[in-house]
Amino acid sequence: MTMPTNWSLNYPARKMPVLARNAVATSQPLAAQAGLRMMLAGGNAVDAALATAITLTVVEPTMNGIGGDLFALIWHEGELYGLNACGRAPAAWTPEFFAGQATMPPSGWGTVTVPGQIAGWKALSDKFGKLPFAKLFEPAIDYARNGFPVSPTIARQWATQGPKLAHEPGFKEAFLPEGRAPEAGEIWRFEAQARTLEAIAQSGGESFYRGDLARKITDFARATGGALTMEDLAAHEVEWVKPISQSFKGYDLHEIPPNGQGIAALIALGILEHFDIETMGRDSADYYHVSIEAMKLAFADLHHHVADPKHMTTSAEALLDPAYLAARAKLIKMDQASVPVAGTPAVGGTVYLTAADAHGTMVSFIQSNYHGFGSGVVVPDTGIGLHNRGLNFVLTPGHANQVAPGKKPMHTIIPGFVTRNGQPVMSFGVMGGSMQAQGHMQMVARLAAFGQNPQDMSDAPRFRVENGPVVNVEAHLPQAVVDALRSRGHDVAVAPADSLEFGSAQLIYKMDDGYFAASDARRDGQAVGF
Repeated sequence: MTMPTNWSLNYPARKMPVLARNAVATSQPLAAQAGLRMMLAGGNAVDAALATAITLTVVEPTMNGIGGDLFALIWHEGELYGLNACGRAPAAWTPEFFAGQATMPPSGWGTVTVPGQIAGWKALSDKFGKLPFAKLFEPAIDYARNGFPVSPTIARQWATQGPKLAHEPGFKEAFLPEGRAPEAGEIWRFEAQARTLEAIAQSGGESFYRGDLARKITDFARATGGALTMEDLAAHEVEWVKPISQSFKGYDLHEIPPNGQGIAALIALGILEHFDIETMGRDSADYYHVSIEAMKLAFADLHHHVADPKHMTTSAEALLDPAYLAARAKLIKMDQASVPVAGTPAVGGTVYLTAADAHGTMVSFIQSNYHGFGSGVVVPDTGIGLHNRGLNFVLTPGHANQVAPGKKPMHTIIPGFVTRNGQPVMSFGVMGGSMQAQGHMQMVARLAAFGQNPQDMSDAPRFRVENGPVVNVEAHLPQAVVDALRSRGHDVAVAPADSLEFGSAQLIYKMDDGYFAASDARRDGQAVGF
């Protein structure tokens, strides 16, 4: 076997954008090209997005799989549509089901909610697609059956994540068949996954929710301690939702409403709107300080208030009320870091892809198994790796996000979309758990306040913070900024230069004629177009 033996890159690498009238960008090149193939076959941006997403379940199994959830924002013929295709908790998941546990389990059947993305694929195809549903599966089936060389970053993630899940039912037989993860450049084949994708394609997803695949999933659950039933799967329905938005310096950021975390990006931008970050200067210590503080306040509200909207005690409108956001902004002190708490409003492992076509349709799309390979549970002879989205529930009695039968958990995966004066500007996302909302905020701030292009805003140094005291920053953030943040009381941790903890951005910006497509240099991904 002839291949490079050293996959390291020793010099700074930045990707060049792709300028084209039709474009796809995602975190794995073969998947991006699968989407482009659909456009060349007469499909539109939705067909391209779906073929890309389906292919990602095969070529990037460390971040998503057949048994995950999805959300999407679609700009089509002058209107923005939102799709929530996440699943609900099994009917057996009462609080008593988890009695004696302080927190939700991190992996295994106790984290497996109904996987929603298969129904989401079909709903998007039915509403917007031009090509037959089954055709969208052709690249993925080919890669699963005939194999593909594993890309370097994915091989690295596989080797890190895989051994941690080897004890879960079905995992090592599926993803560590030789007792190890595949190496970079090694050919990976998964015939069972090819057959499963064929069954989904031919049945329009019915096999997964009501047919043979559903029976295989639930029989395995019954045999190995899972709670998922045929009735749970058959009850799943997608939801078309109205996006929520926040204005920022003449632009509008749109997100899927709760149960997703997109509202945290909107809250942070609404707070940041009260500061003159243009005068502070791009990449200045003041800019990073106020952005970090705004994000900390937004996360405090997210984790206290946001859940399945049917169970929230406050509304998205209340959390985005201008008076409330102005009051939250006043809590920020420019000379010191804070320890934020949730406010009281007035009563009232993930893959991301984006595609756009010459007719103006733009798609912002995200799907995920949540933590890497998800729950680690893999249904035998199917290649169906099930997500661990139930980990996002809490067990605190009375909490809005407390686990309950048929309830949706607070969800981390979010697609983003930017408009200006009611017209499309950019479809984008930044995959990676809690990095997503703060990644959205950082991208939009750089666009609106500093006029950076999508590739430049993606390459810029990012920070990552949640409710904890540590502020993680990338290695290429200037040392003077790190020192200034520490002097204000921030507990700053500078990540290694090869850290994968700051997400992966994919962006498509609408030009007067065509698109500017960018893919994050932090991953194996690619922007392609014609």
